[in-house]
Amino acid sequence: MPEGYFKHMKTRVDFLDKENYVGKFTLVEGDALGHELEKGDVILKEEDIKATLEHTMGLYKSCADYLIANPHICV
Repeated sequence: MPEGYFKHMKTRVDFLDKENYVGKFTLVEGDALGHELEKGDVILKEEDIKATLEHTMGLYKSCADYLIANPHICV
């Protein structure tokens, strides 16, 4: 499976501030977590966490840039 491609992802919105465009969510379920977490004894590496965070923030920035450039689609 190519990096950054997930077939299934379930998130929970923990916090949403519409006025300041800030939100927080938690990944609850999905193949993005990997099969290793199902074993219960996995230790997450700091570099993997950092890489995932950078990838996710890049995705959010791309979405935000698109929405800012195309405000007419936000009705």
